[in-house]
Amino acid sequence: MEVVIVPDAAAGGALIAEAIATLVRRKPEALLGVATGSTPLPIYEALAAKVRAGAVDASRARICQLDEYVGLPAGHPESYRSVVLREVVEPLGLDESAFMGPDGTALDVPAACTAYDEALREAGGVDLQLLGIGTDGHIGFNEPCSSLASRTRIKTLTQQTREDNARFFDSPDEVPHHVITQGIGTILEARHLVLLATGEGKADAVAQAVEGPLAALVPASALQMHPHATVVVDEAAASKLKLADYFRATYAAKPAWQGL
Repeated sequence: MEVVIVPDAAAGGALIAEAIATLVRRKPEALLGVATGSTPLPIYEALAAKVRAGAVDASRARICQLDEYVGLPAGHPESYRSVVLREVVEPLGLDESAFMGPDGTALDVPAACTAYDEALREAGGVDLQLLGIGTDGHIGFNEPCSSLASRTRIKTLTQQTREDNARFFDSPDEVPHHVITQGIGTILEARHLVLLATGEGKADAVAQAVEGPLAALVPASALQMHPHATVVVDEAAASKLKLADYFRATYAAKPAWQGL
């Protein structure tokens, strides 16, 4: 696992956007896994700016979802399908056909979960998966004590996660209780995992995921098992890391040709 400490969220977004652009230049049809929420917005904004400036041609790239609410209509503004189309697909100038995600409105949700896992495999696998981290250490919607070998499945959200997501809804009662999420085992199959965390509120979760033991209690700690995982954190989110100085030194000494 590589840990990169940046000054702020904008710097983290720019760094990751350049890594994605580099990937797309090398592999134009790359399958990019995206996350939702406020944390990754600087990434999408920086990447869209590169597309508008002609610095990268993303026209053949493909986009896939990490998770989706169960029960929200596909056109609901807070369904993750709508969010990804609005914040990623449209700004990058992609057609909706470039997007793939699980069906949160399916009558048979377990079958929809299996179908999504199969669709990812048939698409050649995810080249780069963006991740956020919850205050309780979750990734995707793999809440604490999720199996580290789990596949895409339905999960019940914790009260903490529902409270964290309530800001996107008119009322906390509107936040769904269930979601479809890529499992930790599914996430770990992506070729490159990139987790962005910003703000002091994520500091404890980051420290546990990076420096703590591998444990289902902290789902993000599963990144320790991945051969190419990058954790990008701003100074506030890095504030509880015991090895912060070491992480700064190793990144400063990193050869440019290695990339992110």
